Amino acid sequence: MITPITHITAPTRFLEVDGVQLAYRRWGNTDSSQPPLLFLQHFRGGMDHWDPLMTDGLAEDREVILYNGRGISSSGGQPRTRIEDMADDAAAFVRALGLKQVDVLGFSLGGFQALDMTWRHPALVRKLMLLGTGPRGGDPDMESRVLSTAVNPVPTFDDFLYLFFGRSAQAEQAARAFWDRRHLRADQDPPSSPEVANAQIEANMLYLPRLSEDDPFAYLRGIHQPTFILNGVNDVMIPTINSFYMARNLPNAQLFIYPDAGHAAQFQYPQRFLQHVRQFLKE
Repeated sequence: MITPITHITAPTRFLEVDGVQLAYRRWGNTDSSQPPLLFLQHFRGGMDHWDPLMTDGLAEDREVILYNGRGISSSGGQPRTRIEDMADDAAAFVRALGLKQVDVLGFSLGGFQALDMTWRHPALVRKLMLLGTGPRGGDPDMESRVLSTAVNPVPTFDDFLYLFFGRSAQAEQAARAFWDRRHLRADQDPPSSPEVANAQIEANMLYLPRLSEDDPFAYLRGIHQPTFILNGVNDVMIPTINSFYMARNLPNAQLFIYPDAGHAAQFQYPQRFLQHVRQFLKE
C-alpha cells in the first residue's frame, strides 16, 4: 500500500537503542516484496540533507528509512568517533525496528558506514549502494579548498555547489534545483553540533589507513552482496578512483560514473539515478 506520506510530511520518530533516542523517518510502499531501504548520510548531514525527488521516487517501490546516527542533529547521545561504531549503531537500529534484512544506501561518510555495516553484519544487508565514497585504505587526496569549505559552520549554496556538483553551467542549474528541493520541508531538523564535525573528522582520519600494505582491499572481496557504486567523474572530496577500487574488488559490484559531475552525482542527475538504482534493486 502506498500512503500519502512523503519526504516533506513524514513525521520524525524516535527509537531507543542502547539507552539513546535515535531519530528517523519511515514511509513508502508497504506492500513491496523488497526490504526497506536505509539511508546513511554524509559528513555532518542529517535527514533533511537528502533529495526529496530521490527518496520519494524510491519510496514508490518499497519503504524508505532516513536515520540520524548517535549525536547527529535531532538524535540523542554522543557522536561516534569510529566508523565501525557508527556501522554497529546502524545495525542495532535496524534490529530494534524488528527488521531481519534491509537494503542500505550510503553517501560519502555514510558510504563508509554502509560498507562497514555490510562487512560486519552481512546477514542484515541484502543489497548495497555506495555513492561518492571509498574503501578503507583508499586514495585520500582531496583539493585543499575542501578542508576549509566542508567545515563551514553554516554551509551555503556556494559551498554545496563547489563540494557536490560539476563545474558547468548545467551543473550549477542542477545544483540550484536540488537546493530548492532540499529546503521544501518546513519542520527541518536542527543542524548538527560542532562536536559532530570533530567526531566525524576523527572517524574519517582513522578510516584512512590501509588494513594491509600488500593487499589493501582484500577485505572487500569477502563482501558478496550485489553492490551499486556511483560517483561523478571529478569528485573533489573522495577521489573518483576509489569507486574503481571498490568495483574491482567487490565480487558483485557494478560501477556508474556520471559525466560533468562531482561528489553528489545522484543529486545532479536525480532522474537518471532513480532509473538506474530502481532497476538494480528490482534485479
